[in-house]
Amino acid sequence: MAKDKKDKDAQKALALVRTRTMERAHGNAVPIEFKTLSIHVTETQRIGTRIETKGKSSEGILNAETDYFTAIDFHKLTPAEINLRFNSSEALGLSQVEANRRLKSNGPNILDSRRPNYLVKLLGYLFGGFCSILWVGAITFFICWRPPLSNPPNDTNLALAILLIFVILIQASFSAFQDFSTSRVMSSILDMIPAECHVFRDGQLVKVPAADLVIGDRVHLSLGNKVPADLRILQTSNDTRFDRSVLTGESEPIEASVFDTDENFLESKNIAFLGTHLIQGAAVGVVVLKGNDTLMGRINKLTTGRKEKKTIIQREITRFVAIVIALTIMLITFLLVVWLAWLRPTHPDFMSVSVLLVTLMGCVIAFIPEGVPICISLTLLMIARRMRNNAILPKTLSTVETLGCVNVVCSDKTGTLTENKMVVSNVAFLDHEATPDEIRSKLEKRAKLDSLPQPGDEPSTLAMQQLQLAALLCNNAKFDPATIKAPVLLDRKILGDATDCALLRFAHEIANPATLASSFERTADIPFNSRNKWMMTVYQGTKTQPETIKTLFGSDMFSADKKLNEKDSMLVFVKGAPDVLLPHCTSFVAATTNTPQPLSVEWTAELSRIQEAWSRRGQRVLMLCKGRFSPYLAEQHMSNASSSNARTNAATEELTRQGLQELCILGLVGIMDPPRPEIKDTIAACRSAGARFFMVTGDYGLTAAAIARQIGLFTGSREADTYDNIMDPSKGKAEIVHGSDRSFDDTEHEQGRPLIRMGTCLVLTGSEIAKLSPDEWELVCSYEEIVFARTSPEQKLRIVTELQNRNCIVAVTGDGVNDAPALKAADVGVAVVSGSDVAIEAADLILLGGFDSIPEAIRLGRLVFQNLQKSIGYLLPAGSWSEVWPVLINVLLGTPLTLSSFLMIIICCFTDTFPCTALVMEQEEFNLLSLKPRNTKKEHLITLKIYAQSYFFIGTLMSIFCNMFFFIYMKEYTGLGFQDLVFTFGNQKIKERLAQIGTMTIDEFNNTHVNTAQCVCFITLVIVQWGNILSVRNRRLSILQADPIRPKRRNLWLFAGMLASFLVAVLVTEVPGIQNLMLTRSVPVKYWLYPVPCALAILMADEVRKLIVRAFPKSIIAKIAW
Repeated sequence: MAKDKKDKDAQKALALVRTRTMERAHGNAVPIEFKTLSIHVTETQRIGTRIETKGKSSEGILNAETDYFTAIDFHKLTPAEINLRFNSSEALGLSQVEANRRLKSNGPNILDSRRPNYLVKLLGYLFGGFCSILWVGAITFFICWRPPLSNPPNDTNLALAILLIFVILIQASFSAFQDFSTSRVMSSILDMIPAECHVFRDGQLVKVPAADLVIGDRVHLSLGNKVPADLRILQTSNDTRFDRSVLTGESEPIEASVFDTDENFLESKNIAFLGTHLIQGAAVGVVVLKGNDTLMGRINKLTTGRKEKKTIIQREITRFVAIVIALTIMLITFLLVVWLAWLRPTHPDFMSVSVLLVTLMGCVIAFIPEGVPICISLTLLMIARRMRNNAILPKTLSTVETLGCVNVVCSDKTGTLTENKMVVSNVAFLDHEATPDEIRSKLEKRAKLDSLPQPGDEPSTLAMQQLQLAALLCNNAKFDPATIKAPVLLDRKILGDATDCALLRFAHEIANPATLASSFERTADIPFNSRNKWMMTVYQGTKTQPETIKTLFGSDMFSADKKLNEKDSMLVFVKGAPDVLLPHCTSFVAATTNTPQPLSVEWTAELSRIQEAWSRRGQRVLMLCKGRFSPYLAEQHMSNASSSNARTNAATEELTRQGLQELCILGLVGIMDPPRPEIKDTIAACRSAGARFFMVTGDYGLTAAAIARQIGLFTGSREADTYDNIMDPSKGKAEIVHGSDRSFDDTEHEQGRPLIRMGTCLVLTGSEIAKLSPDEWELVCSYEEIVFARTSPEQKLRIVTELQNRNCIVAVTGDGVNDAPALKAADVGVAVVSGSDVAIEAADLILLGGFDSIPEAIRLGRLVFQNLQKSIGYLLPAGSWSEVWPVLINVLLGTPLTLSSFLMIIICCFTDTFPCTALVMEQEEFNLLSLKPRNTKKEHLITLKIYAQSYFFIGTLMSIFCNMFFFIYMKEYTGLGFQDLVFTFGNQKIKERLAQIGTMTIDEFNNTHVNTAQCVCFITLVIVQWGNILSVRNRRLSILQADPIRPKRRNLWLFAGMLASFLVAVLVTEVPGIQNLMLTRSVPVKYWLYPVPCALAILMADEVRKLIVRAFPKSIIAKIAW
């Protein structure tokens, strides 16, 4: 019964697809295996489903795995059935009225992107981080503003509440600005993507936005067009090909067909997929899937459906905030207990409930460094700007620091490690090998470069010209008219198949072929197809220059000025793989003599040797041949053909028969997608920075391994391990690695870091990845050098997750749709700006230039972390520790409060922030790329060493200085020093002591001198921070070694920050309005000068500490140094 029910369900699903348009079809999986695209979306979707449906029943997960594409039969339908199903006319297409109706009913042809929840974002801005506890402070100040807690109303508390809300809004604004700038950048990038196509509407070929395509539209594609939806191809030229590399990562084009070539929709060559490119020929197709229902749309869902991951720096900031808030709560609890257990019973008049609440909130303000979030945002913003100057665009600022932690870089090959541009790298006549540069140099020696060949020319030159013509004329690629006049050849865009483009560029690079090519006229051709696996073209001489073809290829060559005769033949060029053409070859052109030589067994062996050597270097080997075709004989053979179709077929058969007879080999060319010129140095730089570099590609293992050796990804002469070594690791144990004495089992490991077996390399294919057990993954992830070949999107995703599970911080680079799931899952996803929009959407950073900017981005990521630690080390002593002590002294010793809550806020958010911002501009103290990547399990943003430095050393010195000057001022101006004010606990005892001295009233004491002394304490903290900032900018070096003035570490912004903090201090203490509202007072000039020696003392104290650390690196002071 269960089986019958399952069969019925399957039939219902199939019927549903066959009776509705795909606008209404729903599903979320693709078949697990198919050959051409090499994408297994079902498994990937299962991974995503496991993540997102944790806790759901297994039945629910299985129901979500409906096979989406297996039920589709569009590729199997005839053109008439396609037109019937979609109610579309073959001659007219859709009517505009019907297209508008379908567009309104089913929506535009666009891919979903993640839509932010603005309410959640707004709440995060306003209540995230320190803001939550600051809101508590603001509400408390509001409560303490009016009766019953304050009678009469205390306007200072109202001002403090408003000021705290202002601080919260400043922090929220910085966060919002980051998100706004990110979305603006993304919009500008995605706007560059072409978005128009040609469709038949009401019988007219019109241009419409790709977003307005509907199911059933007939789309016309021409050379260079981007496919705007998933199309069922109905008409094609005989040479139509599609570049699917954006989906597969493979540069080999796919030949188009109007017939189904496979049972699987994803395999059939009569389907053109959204995002792919037509690189040869022309085609007409009907839209069968659009938007999110397309293959690209399904892969896009894998990225947009994943939850946003927290970056490492976000986790570090969350940890820091949690620590500070926990310490704040502990301090508040302690003070509350002290008040309840001691102050309230013994000194009831000292601290009322209102004063208690204000004091507790003052403690909150004191202990929380409110300026930290602002400084973190500014630091990330400035480093992001530096990255943009280095052609890297961070989409989110918090990702910037993560790059500094990366210890594994997984890079796609095509278009990332390589240029995604096929070029001829080697040329060979059987008796001579050369490079294109050597051939160009040889041809340039001719006296007249633009002159036609003459019989007396050097034989080797004539042989090279024959090869040049074969590459040029047996070719269907052409230069884009828009760029054909560009003076630099590389700047000219070429339209066509990647192989043809490489040969066309080669023919133009070695010598200008314009004069030579104008002497030849094409009469027939047979394009490359999957059945023949070769291309053939037929040429004759032109009427104006009939001698050129005779000089190069023989006196019996036919030209347009002659009549058909049995003696003359036309010239045939054939290109294809050596294995395919070799059985048809009987001779070869010797480069030294330009004469045909018999193709003996020895020369055949030489050809095989060249082919094997080039293939091992990752090159695709093509053979260029010449032959003959007699139109006279062909006419005789076709004389019996009755109809035009029969005559056409007979002509093609005769051309094939004659053209492949007794071919003569002109030469071999090796074509490859060359590595980017900067990639070798980039890999070396990443390795020196402690990051392993892996290749993850959809290409074949042999090609990928060859490229890996060329670019330095594989080092040493040792053969790479394979899956067999994973199954039996003992096979490699006795081998010596890199000529050193380290064996296969040598390891380098530290807790919290990934296990690395130095000197090991591995090549693993996608089919082998699927077989790996967890223990075998442990072994794989420990290799130092790895190439993952023939991988699908879900396998790339799995590679990333397996590495992450083993303490790896993974950066993934790629440009194709098939890279998007891995880009999204990686700790840092890096996309190329010329890549697919899906990849750009999934990535965290976008490469605007060369790949060599990756090491610089890693350096800047590490600089972010270093500068953030310096910023926190600068902010904590004054903005936290030194502000807590006035509250503790007030509560525990009963003295007047030495620093008001308002001045605490000014220090945290203003006077400290300006110099701290200058720390963002600091350069590295030493080469940061020489360090290992940060161990994220141990090396945190804020550590016990930083707390010790900030609180117990610098912070304690600052607390002593600022409180000391408070009591010195009070002694000088009121006659009451520290010993007189301690344990007074309120006005009564102070009033008694003032009465004994007889100098002033209690109101004058509180409202004038206490407020002025608080400002003295404030000024002292502002100025001694100058000494702190000059010391904290160098963790190990002396200021004499790295001062802020000399060019190497110049940072004049420090002095601008000091000046800004000084001006804020003047503003706060001297403006009458602020004095009246916030109870500040003018400070005597001498108390502006007294703190300067104290700032120098702090600087010198830290200089002594650094000297001890440098001189005695094993001492206790060195071990606890931050």
